[in-house]
Amino acid sequence: RAESLLNRARCAAEWLPELNLPAMDEESLLADAEQWLLPFMNGIKTLKAIDKIDLVAALEARLGWEQAKALDSILPTHYQVPTGSRYPIRYQLGHKPVLAVRMQEMFGEKTSPLIANGKVAVVLELLSPAQRPLQITQDLAAFWQGSYRDVQKEMKGRYPKHVWPDDPTNHMATTKTKRQLK
Repeated sequence: RAESLLNRARCAAEWLPELNLPAMDEESLLADAEQWLLPFMNGIKTLKAIDKIDLVAALEARLGWEQAKALDSILPTHYQVPTGSRYPIRYQLGHKPVLAVRMQEMFGEKTSPLIANGKVAVVLELLSPAQRPLQITQDLAAFWQGSYRDVQKEMKGRYPKHVWPDDPTNHMATTKTKRQLK
């Protein structure tokens, strides 16, 4: 969780400099450790006890309550797809955020999700029913109108029990097979 928080904070600093987040790079964290980490080290007397430090709380304290809450809202840890399932968003500095989700669970979604106050499109790693990557896109609308037809043809043969609609933008998202939908 601490690593995830650091990645999100670093991405937020890159994408939304107006938030004025404190520096969260390793060099700054080490230089300022006495200010942000020391208060969370009460009672730590051995190296083994270091594992008990709540790094997430310490890092959130460094951000400040308001900025930590803003970060959770602007760069969420998870995204809820049309089926209601929640999947983690992977953040990595210097890259767009990535969401891996089965393609059928994105039916009905017309465009790629946006985060960072609508400034950053989430890259969708659309997966087969067997959880294997089928397509990677940051423009879902263009995928539905373009190369989806090729994927649909191939997948209808490989996964005939699953739904592969002609109009995925107006089809209900599902986690079920055709037989389960009847």
